[in-house]
Amino acid sequence: MSKPAIKKVVLAYSGGLDTSIILKWLQTEYGAEVITFTADLGQGEELEPARAKALAAGVKPENIFIEDVREEFVRDFVFPMFRANTVYEGQYLLGTSIARPLIAKRQIEIARKMGADAVSHGSTGKGNDQVRYEVAYYALEPDIHVIAPWREWDFKSREALLDFAEKHQIQIAKDKRGEAPFSVDANLLHSSSEGKVLEDPAVEAPEFVYMRTIAPEDAPDKATVFTMDFEKGDPVAIDGV
Repeated sequence: MSKPAIKKVVLAYSGGLDTSIILKWLQTEYGAEVITFTADLGQGEELEPARAKALAAGVKPENIFIEDVREEFVRDFVFPMFRANTVYEGQYLLGTSIARPLIAKRQIEIARKMGADAVSHGSTGKGNDQVRYEVAYYALEPDIHVIAPWREWDFKSREALLDFAEKHQIQIAKDKRGEAPFSVDANLLHSSSEGKVLEDPAVEAPEFVYMRTIAPEDAPDKATVFTMDFEKGDPVAIDGV
């Protein structure tokens, strides 16, 4: 199938390997002007490197959006979710998924502002995230064109992606072992990791995977007791603060 003529596309952009490759792929395959949106959800990482990477890829400065959406994220998404006691399969607090509608909402708002005719995301074809993004896109802008690279491109393996990155001089982050790291999604609510050392469920995850916790063996021997205050179902204070 021939690709539709796309003039401008708003990409949900983290600055990581996948979305950096997608940015260049949108430029080369669609010939489209790319607008990047990077959401500060409290992931704890510097966001300016995403700006530098987008600039290096040829994105115009006025087409780079990096926005602090932490207040809106907690107020309009996390706290209502807590009030509804929304827990997936009885144990998962939707840490990753609850942020997707907010990112999609801002992408559509930016698309309207910038006159873009398409939006794009980096969710893989096997995951639910693609649905979360796209349902939100179409709910807010039914006529928007959605580009889902993982469903379209010809890359068959991680090695093929790395080859594309090398060909187009896309910087690849390395871990201390000299390899591309496992994938991490983080925000104010949670952090989750996937891929690489975590692919085999029979193998215990190494300690370096965990970002915000320590092993029980390394925890203090004495328990810490704290209080949490709530107002109308929202947590508002810890130890009275």
